[in-house]
Amino acid sequence: MHGDKEDCDSGYPQIERRKKLPDPVLREKGVSLWSLIKDNVGKDLTRVCLPVYFNEPISSLQKCFEDLEYSDLLDRAYKYGKEGNSLQRILNVAAFAVSGYSSSEGRHCKPFNPLLGETFEADYPEKGLHFFSEKVSHHPTLLAFHCEGKGWKFWGDSNLRSKFSGRSIQLDPVGVLTLEFDDGETFQWSKVTTNIYNLILGQVYCDHHGLMQIRGNSQYSCKLKFKEQSIIERNPHQVHGFVEDHSGKKVATLFGKWDDSMYYVNGEVKGSGKPKVCCPSEATLLWKRNEPAPNRTRYNLTSFAITLNEITPGLQEKLPPTDSRLRPDQRHLENGEFDGANSEKQRLERRQRMSRKLQESGWKPRWFRKDGNGSYHYVGGYWEAREQANWDGCPDIFGEFNEETVDSSG
Repeated sequence: MHGDKEDCDSGYPQIERRKKLPDPVLREKGVSLWSLIKDNVGKDLTRVCLPVYFNEPISSLQKCFEDLEYSDLLDRAYKYGKEGNSLQRILNVAAFAVSGYSSSEGRHCKPFNPLLGETFEADYPEKGLHFFSEKVSHHPTLLAFHCEGKGWKFWGDSNLRSKFSGRSIQLDPVGVLTLEFDDGETFQWSKVTTNIYNLILGQVYCDHHGLMQIRGNSQYSCKLKFKEQSIIERNPHQVHGFVEDHSGKKVATLFGKWDDSMYYVNGEVKGSGKPKVCCPSEATLLWKRNEPAPNRTRYNLTSFAITLNEITPGLQEKLPPTDSRLRPDQRHLENGEFDGANSEKQRLERRQRMSRKLQESGWKPRWFRKDGNGSYHYVGGYWEAREQANWDGCPDIFGEFNEETVDSSG
């Protein structure tokens, strides 16, 4: 682990982080989504340029880190495994895999699509976390991340295939997430499908559905079913599944809701719905969602997400010029400077359109490399460069540009 360790209960320094977004400078004007997207039915929405009104003030790279809000579940899993309790380890890993979806409830704005070469670091010593992500490909859009915690590493790359039907968007994730504990036990899984409904009429909402298989290289694996929400569903967001040993025997049953909590009981509980074991003596709580942020805006960011775009004292001089927090359109949006946000977004999208040409002329990611299976892995060196304030080779991706400079920088 990197970073200074100071005296406190956890052995890590406590960083004072903000509790709310800045008050907006201007009042926002609404925009009709239908008037903007009616000509794009059936198209890949990553290629549709929408005004900044439809964005939330964080990037997709920062949103990757949101999955780590409940990283204490992995800390707990590490300790259980060290004590020889393999079942509790995978139960906590499964709860962690579900917990990453909880922040999506009530979030109707899209994150900023990063520029090619854009990065985000998250140095959260109070959680024992070091996270780093980079946009490694523009076409197809690929983000890679690497995180180190207390006794574990977590990494992966992600690509979303989007399908727009007119009233809803379906997002199919592509890519494998890998969790490796210091004792050599690993788990791998892929995310499930996300749908965003009622884009034109009614209240916008999202749902996650599909089968998530958490494959372990040791004693146990886990299957979790995210139940698709129906129109008449009175109890939405359900997740249920089983932990199995090598022989296929179900040794534990999990159930709960991706936006609220997960429980388990030992052994197999038959039936596809939520088991009737809700009293504390029978079911054990694995994870409970944190309380909503007290200072809510229309973005509905969680208390954790509110901290992601903050530049804490002394941080700016340590960041590379590629960090998402330095994006001018995103910063203007967070400050409620909507005209500035829109003009900067248009300027950067013109630059983004040149990224394919840049990639085809031999551009390579700075901090990740592709392996023989087509997956990206962190090659190291970022935190060392940060310590030395040496950002040679990191382009000024948010600065002014012209087509000639893009052509010559490949």
